[in-house]
Amino acid sequence: MTRAPSADRLCIALDYANAEEIREAAARFGPRVGWLKVGLEAFVSGGPALVEEVARHGRVFFDLKLHDIPNTVGRAVAAAARTGAAMINVHAAGGRAMLMAAREALAAGADRPLLIAVTLLTSIDARALADLPMSGHPEGIVRRFASLARECGLDGVVCSPMELPVVRSLGGSGWMAVVPGIRGAGSEAGDQKRHATAAEAVRAGADILVVGRPITAATDPDAALNNLIEEIESAASNG
Repeated sequence: MTRAPSADRLCIALDYANAEEIREAAARFGPRVGWLKVGLEAFVSGGPALVEEVARHGRVFFDLKLHDIPNTVGRAVAAAARTGAAMINVHAAGGRAMLMAAREALAAGADRPLLIAVTLLTSIDARALADLPMSGHPEGIVRRFASLARECGLDGVVCSPMELPVVRSLGGSGWMAVVPGIRGAGSEAGDQKRHATAAEAVRAGADILVVGRPITAATDPDAALNNLIEEIESAASNG
């Protein structure tokens, strides 16, 4: 089926612990959106075989936020690529050597998965930073991590909607901004501290919007998805 460009920018987070729920959601949403996210909870539940199953329904964003010594991360990225995932992420906090090892682990060529770096979790705000050995404001930290990822040859970053202007200022053609923390106007934020509506994120320059609970936990997920697609389409048309 042909998808509108607005739907192609959507990534549905399959954040379930039950493998059967993940399979059902992948079959339900895969034909309607551009991406399906398999994260830590789903991977622990189903392992690499489940990622391969989901990949039959659409492009997979394999979201493990890999963060370890360079050799370990390089091998893990290579293994992740073998699942058929179309996009893999690592955590920029692992440093330059780790990011380079991750990038070098992927074979060159058009068919390799995209490799992006997480900058700062959307559950962390300025108050939460006070408990961590990282000084500064979220925007400054995201700028440093995004700059590092750019220098290491990664394809883009994961950032909150709030830092999109910073990320967009660093990248040129092909530099991707993958954005979680999408919530409806007036809806419950949950554990997301730095969030915005889909329309706000699109207008600020998001390439891919990662959405989970506002759709998967909705009373009518199909209606929620349709409304979100319309919101993105309207923002893109009027942006």
